[in-house]
Amino acid sequence: MVNSESAGRPSEARARLLDTAARIFYAEGIRAVGIDRIVAEAQVTRATLYRHFPGKEELVLAYLSDIDQSIRGQTDAALSAGLPPADTIRAIGRSIAEGIRSPGFRGCAFLNAVAEHPDPGSPVHRAVLAHRRWFLDTVTELLGRIRESPAGPAGRHLVMMRDGAMTAGCLFDPELVGETFLTGVDELLQVYATTGRTGEAAQPQAAP
Repeated sequence: MVNSESAGRPSEARARLLDTAARIFYAEGIRAVGIDRIVAEAQVTRATLYRHFPGKEELVLAYLSDIDQSIRGQTDAALSAGLPPADTIRAIGRSIAEGIRSPGFRGCAFLNAVAEHPDPGSPVHRAVLAHRRWFLDTVTELLGRIRESPAGPAGRHLVMMRDGAMTAGCLFDPELVGETFLTGVDELLQVYATTGRTGEAAQPQAAP
């Protein structure tokens, strides 16, 4: 018979390590936080940490993976609600605005991480790009359902607005930033639904 206490302890310790690392990494940065601090605050031994994570990089990747899964879950909830594509994008936008307004918000965890890992060959850098590719592909596919026109520029526009809002949200009034972002999402959807373009609707067309 397996001892339930010993069987449960590794997963409990792993969760505590990951929760501790996530809290400190997000609040203070990745490179500024050493293994000794994480071990001390999680109240585990170094041996326990290395049993679950071979090194700090693996701990960082697990931290980013947890955030990635959380964001995918929010997006999946919006996708499964059966709303029209534009309303699904608005729902995704609202979840982003809610995150910006949340206590302790300190910007996008992925943008923060890639700023500390600029090497394109870094596993952390690659994990950030994979998350961003997924998000871009998701919103671009949704936009493509609105009308038959190239949705790539509109998708990139939406991601750039999201990046700007996530950056501004920890510098200025998060309520105002969230409101401005959602207004921008609405305006982008209106322009795209009407013209199939973004950022070009007001430009006069040259005579043939």
